[in-house]
Amino acid sequence: MYTSAPTQASRPKAWTVPMLADAKRDGRRLVMLTCYDAGFARTMDAAGIDLVLIGDSLGMVVQGHNSTLPVSVSDVAYHTACVARGLSQALLVADLPFQSDATPERALEASTALLQAGAAMVKLEGAGHKLEVIRFLVEREIPVCAHLGLTPQSVLRLGGYKVQGRDEAAAARLREDARAVQDAGAALLVLECVPTPVAAAITADLRIPTIGIGAGPQCDGQVLVLHDLLGVNSGHRRPKFVKDFLAEGGSIDGAFQAYAAAVREGRFPDEAHSYAS
Repeated sequence: MYTSAPTQASRPKAWTVPMLADAKRDGRRLVMLTCYDAGFARTMDAAGIDLVLIGDSLGMVVQGHNSTLPVSVSDVAYHTACVARGLSQALLVADLPFQSDATPERALEASTALLQAGAAMVKLEGAGHKLEVIRFLVEREIPVCAHLGLTPQSVLRLGGYKVQGRDEAAAARLREDARAVQDAGAALLVLECVPTPVAAAITADLRIPTIGIGAGPQCDGQVLVLHDLLGVNSGHRRPKFVKDFLAEGGSIDGAFQAYAAAVREGRFPDEAHSYAS
């Protein structure tokens, strides 16, 4: 059973970036969802969702593209501004779309636009040369969420949407990259489509929280795409880690509350929604 949304009196003050580290230290699981408009944002906020992500997933679930690659900075900035108007509690994170973070200077320009639109943090994919970008942004007062594992902007190089870190060498690289993005200054790390043991090891390694999506239950929090959580047909294959919480919650409000409770109580993801290896 899911619990009711927190009352105004019982809810914590609005989330800030430093509170993320506090949550990891205190063992408080973080609940994150993607969002693209003010109405859903307002409902998520009322349901006690901790972090809201303007994902470049909007290219697939809103715009109807086959990947996230066509999404522009102006697209993300528009949706960020819409969502920001609906939030008063949740921390708003915005994706840096494909190639907007190719150089530190381009990343700074894009990040400035997203923070001015209402985001409190930007998210970027990968390590390698992105470590310089992370350091550059953090030194200029822009909080960064890193993203490792399956990085959808790398879909052409990866040859599709595949689980990452399955062999020993790949798992070791992921752990090394996770430590590197933390050392570069990232305050949060999304792990996507990573075997549960690998994600658990990374989570134990780091001081910063990890947010899993298809990365098992031992991450410090979870994120799902809004349309997946509601069972909406996006025109794409549904990954193993997706669960329809609308069927369980009975309403959109109930779905958000059911998801939040399942994450905080450690019931989601379960084995059926995770990758063993």
